[in-house]
Amino acid sequence: MAEDRAATSRQGGARFPLDIVYQAARMYYLEDATQVEIATRLDVSRPTVSRLVAEARRMGLVNIEVVDPFQDETTVLAERLRDALGLQAVYLTAVTHAATLGTDVARPVAAAVHAMELTRGDAVLLSSGRTTYEIARTGMPSLAGVQLVPTVGGQADPMPWFQTNEITRTAAEYSGGTPTFLFAQAIPSAAMRASLDEDPGFQHVVGLWDRAKGALLGIGAPPATRDALARGIPVEDDAFDSAAGDVCLNFFDADGAAIEFPGSERMVRIPPETLAAIPHAVGIAVGAAKVPSILGAAHAHLVNELVSDAATARALLDALA
Repeated sequence: MAEDRAATSRQGGARFPLDIVYQAARMYYLEDATQVEIATRLDVSRPTVSRLVAEARRMGLVNIEVVDPFQDETTVLAERLRDALGLQAVYLTAVTHAATLGTDVARPVAAAVHAMELTRGDAVLLSSGRTTYEIARTGMPSLAGVQLVPTVGGQADPMPWFQTNEITRTAAEYSGGTPTFLFAQAIPSAAMRASLDEDPGFQHVVGLWDRAKGALLGIGAPPATRDALARGIPVEDDAFDSAAGDVCLNFFDADGAAIEFPGSERMVRIPPETLAAIPHAVGIAVGAAKVPSILGAAHAHLVNELVSDAATARALLDALA
């Protein structure tokens, strides 16, 4: 029987004959034939049909596509939100979950990075925060030869999502990029801050900030709703009462006006005017709690593109309406 010849060929280390593999795949996927019908027509057993179909997939004879049923909806939402916020682009995923945030936003992040048209040696900046921490671990696209650069200090912070060097190292490992490190605390002493301005390593990072082609920037929620901030941020200061959020530790109110506080002049952070000059400054944020933060970041021109999900997009449009 053909079944015996196929099985012997497989056990001997060879593939099934190509014509048999193709016929099984064609009948199964294009004719909607059952495995029993295919077995009868090819004179093989039903288990052999299953192996033939699997072999067709392994050989690349079959391409299976899972279509996102929400794609049209998210595309329309993205265009509406882009126009409403005055951004260059908005990239949405249908749904997100806190436990899988990095993988959930991987596709829109990849689309945003693709639009940057990066080449080897270009610089992409990374902020601190839980969102970028999760993306660095599970959601980075390929960035071979691209320099990844932290935008804030955080070397001594106990929270992993504020340790910007570690976020950058992890993102580089995942994406194939080249990490650059920033050896500084978020709010150093006055003496240490003065010494940084003379440090060649720090000046190298500042130079990369100035010529960056893109940035992936978590948009922080209002400080009053957060259980932790970077070490040294005086959250008890009255200035934070009106804070809607931050981008790279540049805090702002709902209208986008900058919020300063004691010690903010010493902060190691990319300046807002440098962020505003980046061609693709991609803010990343999801959740209803981030609505005022996203609006404030857009008003402050700290981001010019956005990655989010459909539910957040609807909440933003409702708030703007």
